[in-house]
Amino acid sequence: MSAGRANADRAEVGKFESLAHRFWDPRGEFRPLHLLNPVRSRFILERAQLGGARALDVGCGGGLLAESLSRVGAAVTAIDLAPAMIEAARQHAAASGLAIDYRVESAEELAACEPGGFDVVTCMEMLEHVPEPAAMLATLARLATTGGHVFVSTLHRNLRSFLAAIVAAEYVLRLLPRGTHEYERFIRPSELARWGRAAGLALRDVAGLEIDPFTGDCRVSRDPSVNYIAHFVRETRP
Repeated sequence: MSAGRANADRAEVGKFESLAHRFWDPRGEFRPLHLLNPVRSRFILERAQLGGARALDVGCGGGLLAESLSRVGAAVTAIDLAPAMIEAARQHAAASGLAIDYRVESAEELAACEPGGFDVVTCMEMLEHVPEPAAMLATLARLATTGGHVFVSTLHRNLRSFLAAIVAAEYVLRLLPRGTHEYERFIRPSELARWGRAAGLALRDVAGLEIDPFTGDCRVSRDPSVNYIAHFVRETRP
């Protein structure tokens, strides 16, 4: 399915497609993701059984989280609409000896073919880049089996997140390329929870994800006012 037919913004896909060759450079444009990945992975591992589970990473980029899930014993499928990202992910997984099913495919297409097919569904730092985030969360719910886990991370919409994620990260510290984020697309946790309920998802936990830009230290906190991660459980079919 093309980006135009999926719940995706072609310009947003293009932004990340153009940077795919630098995805695995821990000092490059994706440094914040490299720093956050161990913390996000641990959050997931503490709340879901991954060994032997069928896991799906939606908007997988170059495969950071997919590789982490694979290393703890999950059978991982990972999808993205940027072909260059999927190629970078495949090459890195092959070099690391990991068997991950990478696909250039939309979440909507996969949900139509494999509804309820995954024990764990993850979608990191993507909801704020799609035209209809509520619809995307509903699609993630359709992909999860009843009783399955859905994990999403995104950015809060408030003054603090604007200053931290855009002004500081993109313009002052230059941790991210300018234009990576649009403030209007940030999502309040209350909005995310409401969309989840409508999709048959029960919100179990919300936690902040904090990065110290000077030391590179990352941690989970109880303050979700900038970056945050949410854990849902699929209770009913829509």
